[in-house]
Amino acid sequence: MYSDKELEHFKALILAKRDELLKELGNLRNSGMSSTPKEASGEHSAYSYHMADLGTDHMEREKAFFFAGREGKLLPHLERALERIEKKEYGICRECGELISKARLEAVPHATLCIECKSKQEKKR
Repeated sequence: MYSDKELEHFKALILAKRDELLKELGNLRNSGMSSTPKEASGEHSAYSYHMADLGTDHMEREKAFFFAGREGKLLPHLERALERIEKKEYGICRECGELISKARLEAVPHATLCIECKSKQEKKR
């Protein structure tokens, strides 16, 4: 099991990641993701649009929705990792029960599988 000092380090890492994600989600919402292309451009005439502009606007909005969805899915994983830290269950592979390496947790702080078990899981797919 990781020491209290190590758990505090991972907790700080996860909290920073969560704050970063929340900030990014806020930026995506404020960047016009919720408005129509016409509203976002401030134009009042529907005839002033060019098809290329509409396509670009649509693509940018789709990209924003994709990133928001991906970021939103990560938040619950980070929350559960924080819960595991509080229960002192953090960093233990849910498959084999071994300690997940620090390097893996630094890269993927919400990981629940050690690299060996994750590799086995990926091969099964």
